[in-house]
Amino acid sequence: MVDLQSSLWRDLYPFKSHFYDLGGCRYHYLDEFAADGAAAPGSTGASWQPPTLLMVHGNPTWSFHWRNLILAQRGHYRCVAPDHLGCGASDLQRRPLRLVDHIDHLVRLVEGLDLQRVTLVAQDWGGAIGLGALLRMEKRFERIVLLNTGAFPPWFIPWRIRVCRWPVVGRLAVQGLNAFSLAAQTMTLSRSAGLDPRVAKAYLAPYHNWRSRAAVYQFVQDIPLSRRHPTWQTLAEIESRLPALAQLPIQLIWGMQDWCFRPDCLERFRRIWPEAKCHPLEDVGHWVLEDAADEAIGLIGGWLDATLSVGQGNGLR
Repeated sequence: MVDLQSSLWRDLYPFKSHFYDLGGCRYHYLDEFAADGAAAPGSTGASWQPPTLLMVHGNPTWSFHWRNLILAQRGHYRCVAPDHLGCGASDLQRRPLRLVDHIDHLVRLVEGLDLQRVTLVAQDWGGAIGLGALLRMEKRFERIVLLNTGAFPPWFIPWRIRVCRWPVVGRLAVQGLNAFSLAAQTMTLSRSAGLDPRVAKAYLAPYHNWRSRAAVYQFVQDIPLSRRHPTWQTLAEIESRLPALAQLPIQLIWGMQDWCFRPDCLERFRRIWPEAKCHPLEDVGHWVLEDAADEAIGLIGGWLDATLSVGQGNGLR
C-alpha cells in the first residue's frame, strides 16, 4: 500500500483519497470535480451529477497513471480513478484474484457511487476490467476511450512476459526483485528518454516489498496461455459482446511501438468497431500518457468535446 504522504512526489498527485468498502477491504479511488471549486457530487450529496470519466489502470501501475488527465479534465467532468485491490493505496489482496474479481469490484464501485453518463478510459488490464464492467451495466456508459489494451484471449505472449511466469524464477523476479515494475519504467517508453525521477519513484511507491508486489505477480499469472485457464473464458465472453458496443462513440489511442499490446491489438479492435476514431502514435510506447502526455491528453480532450451531444451538455463549457 502506497504512502500517500510521501513528500518525494505528492505534489504530482494533489488529490483527496476516498475508500469504498469491499467486504472489509478498502478500495481506494480518486473522485475529482473542481468546476468553480466544487467537490465531487458523491461527497456533497448533490443530486445533479456531471458526466463521469472512469479511469481504469493496468499492471504494474495505479491511479497515479491518470494524474495529468485528471488535472486537465476535472473542471469539466467528474473524474473517478480506482486502484485495484493490491495496487496503489487500496488494501492488499487476501487471496489471489482473477480478472472476474477485478470486474466485480469495479461494478460494485460504479453502482455504489451511482455513476451515470460514464465515459470509460482504460489502459492495459484496465481495458478488460473496464469493458467487463461496462457490459454488466451498459445503461450507465455512453463513451469509450482505450489506450494500448486488449479485451480478448491473447494469441501471442511476449517472451518478456513468459519469463515472468516461470515457476519459482518468475515469482522471485517479479515479487522479490520487483523486476516487472522496474522494467516497465523503460520498456513502456519509446519517444521519451525516460521518466522523471520523481515520477519513477511514484510508480514504484506501492510496490516496496514482497507482500505489496503480490498483485503485480498475480496479474501476470492471470494472463491465460490456453483455454484451460479460467480467465480465457472471461476474455472470450467479453470479446463476443464487444460488437454490441459499436453504436457508442469510441476512441482508440495507440502507441505503435508497444511490444506488449502491439499494433495488431489495435487492428483487432478496429475490425470489431470500424467506426471508432483511431489515433496511432508511431513513435510512442505502451505508457502513452507518459511517453506522449500532452498529445494524448489533447486528443482525448478534443474528442470528448466533439462527442458531447447537445442533449447531455454538462453546462461547464
